[in-house]
Amino acid sequence: MSALVALRGITKTYGSGPAAFQALRGVDLDIERGEFVAVMGPSGSGKSTVMNLIGCLDTPTSGSYRFQGVAVETLSRDQRALLRRHKIGFIFQGFHLLARTSAQENVELPLLYRGAGARERKAAAREALAQVGLTGWEHHTPAELSGGQQQRVAIARALVTRPELLLADEPTGNLDSERSREIMVLLSTLQRQRDITVVMVTHESDMAAYAGRVVRFKDGVIAGDERQHALGAADGADAADAAAGAETQA
Repeated sequence: MSALVALRGITKTYGSGPAAFQALRGVDLDIERGEFVAVMGPSGSGKSTVMNLIGCLDTPTSGSYRFQGVAVETLSRDQRALLRRHKIGFIFQGFHLLARTSAQENVELPLLYRGAGARERKAAAREALAQVGLTGWEHHTPAELSGGQQQRVAIARALVTRPELLLADEPTGNLDSERSREIMVLLSTLQRQRDITVVMVTHESDMAAYAGRVVRFKDGVIAGDERQHALGAADGADAADAAAGAETQA
């Protein structure tokens, strides 16, 4: 069976002439369906660049990227946008919620962009919020939610379209250690329950411990690729509590 994500000889150069910077220098990487992969490396190592390429937010200078067997580099801008909209979910460090919009309305947005009807949007958003432990918080705005709860809303928004791939960019970067652990237990639990593929950029080794595989970048190339026993709900939190969200603490 082919990999969900397959990168071959990927390079990415920004600028030209003496000012050119080669962010990626011939990267080969396969990510299988259902994997939880942590991508690590120092600033300027290429990890964020490769995440942008995988998420179809940018295109390589050279090389091949296949998503579910489709050659992404041959797609038009509009076709890449459709792929993102239907196949990929995003979680960011800064949450990126609409400030004056309720949790439910924030989660509905991806479905609105896909043209789903109001009834379908509301039902799917309620289900996604329940999966991240926010039943009863649907009508609260971000200002009425804690940081952990806001990130749960962002996760629900990423999952509401049932994507094949979830990309998480420093998802715990704005949270304290306890909320960070809760978010990582939630992500790992959802990943296993829904068999979703997760690729996460992180600087923190204790967060990367929740992934089953760690890919390390350095100077635009892969410097390490290791599989490991992934921490999860059984390693410090009950799976039911993770799914329920422990919202009174988050």
